[in-house]
Amino acid sequence: MSVPAGSPAAVVFDAYGTLLDVHAAVARHAGRLGAQASAVSALWRAKQLEQSWILSATGDYADFATLTRRALDIALAAHGIADDALRDDLLGAYRRLDAFPDAAPALAALRGAGLATAILSNGEPAMLEEAVAAAGLDPLLDAVLSVHPLRRYKPAPEVYALATTRFGCAPERIAFVSANAWDAFGAARFGFRVHWLTRAPVPVEYGLDRLARARIATLAELPGLLA
Repeated sequence: MSVPAGSPAAVVFDAYGTLLDVHAAVARHAGRLGAQASAVSALWRAKQLEQSWILSATGDYADFATLTRRALDIALAAHGIADDALRDDLLGAYRRLDAFPDAAPALAALRGAGLATAILSNGEPAMLEEAVAAAGLDPLLDAVLSVHPLRRYKPAPEVYALATTRFGCAPERIAFVSANAWDAFGAARFGFRVHWLTRAPVPVEYGLDRLARARIATLAELPGLLA
């Protein structure tokens, strides 16, 4: 099927938090963590992202799998948890996160409309390959792009340029979807058509009420907006 004039050259998705549920790893082992499960998961995610921003800002780099391990160690230590077996199980679960229920149907509908689909992620290549395969999303993607060759993390502009290079187009021809406000802002500043995903009600950040093309509550809205 040909893509109508004015349609994006590709629809590019953030992976962690947008297509993949970053809290699924802890959810699988919540019984072993007890009442601290939600707090551990939230701190794990916060420290993972914090490290990526600090390293990029200071010109340093460690791959995302390393940041994920370091962040989990901080989260467990902060809650007084010393359990090596649990730590290993959580890290294993993080490499095989569940896809959100709306992810595969949306990707399939976009591809059915003739649109290319891709991931642009902080994840390192092996980590992404395993996660995408485990979530069953690999047949629905034309490309999985990792920041790893650049040794920089989003929201560095050169990261978003990976998508324009891959699809041979200007930034405004890329529709970008992220559930992370800071990522949506970085993509909008780069020139992408940003669709900010907020599955739960959250306040507007970074002027995204002006910068984003649309704010969506589910990926099911995308085909109607883009195809």
